[in-house]
Amino acid sequence: MSPTPQRNESDVAFEGTPAYSPYVLENDNPRVIYQAFKRATDIVLALIGLVVLSPLFLIVAILIKLEDPKGSVFFGQTRVGKDEKPFRMYKFRSMVSNAEELLDGLLEQNEISGAMFKMKKDPRITRVGAVIRKTSIDELPQLWNVVRGDMSLVGPRPALPREVAEYSSYDKLRLRVIPGCTGLWQVSGRNELSFSEMVELDLRYIEQRGVMMDWKIIFMTIRMFAGSKNAY
Repeated sequence: MSPTPQRNESDVAFEGTPAYSPYVLENDNPRVIYQAFKRATDIVLALIGLVVLSPLFLIVAILIKLEDPKGSVFFGQTRVGKDEKPFRMYKFRSMVSNAEELLDGLLEQNEISGAMFKMKKDPRITRVGAVIRKTSIDELPQLWNVVRGDMSLVGPRPALPREVAEYSSYDKLRLRVIPGCTGLWQVSGRNELSFSEMVELDLRYIEQRGVMMDWKIIFMTIRMFAGSKNAY
């Protein structure tokens, strides 16, 4: 029997979305070829991206250092990957150096319901950070996570440990695959969606994922890459 989501039916993102069960999401044997192709594609595209975007990486690094000479260029943060395995995820630093220490004082101003924190006018964001977050350039170092195998190009958003601590057993179904740099959530509204809607989109992706869906999401991500109004 499928587990029942611990939320009201009105919170579900798509009317008629099926209840996702562990059995359905674990039935991965027919996907062996797809997973091998996906991993090969991840490595090739991520390496190409790192080489082609290296001039942009250098420019962003210089700008971050000019604004805050004492701060680091990159920001590493523990995230929860497939089967709740933690890993270190990398971004360009877009906030002040002590952003993590300041978070507790901002939690009451969270603008997204559920086990996530988002705030449009987050006072911790630097001037350079505001630009690279708006264009999602801050996410590009995650290509290295893709090469390492911590992440895939496409998959559910990697969650923070404090977020996973609030997950229901149903929410944890989204942790059954490798997290991605982009996914169905990002191209379907991103920060305009609630946490429960994000979970439903992730589970829909896990059930329906395939080569065609992955490429569709990648192309949609490229199209909305510059100046996305939903990124903050």
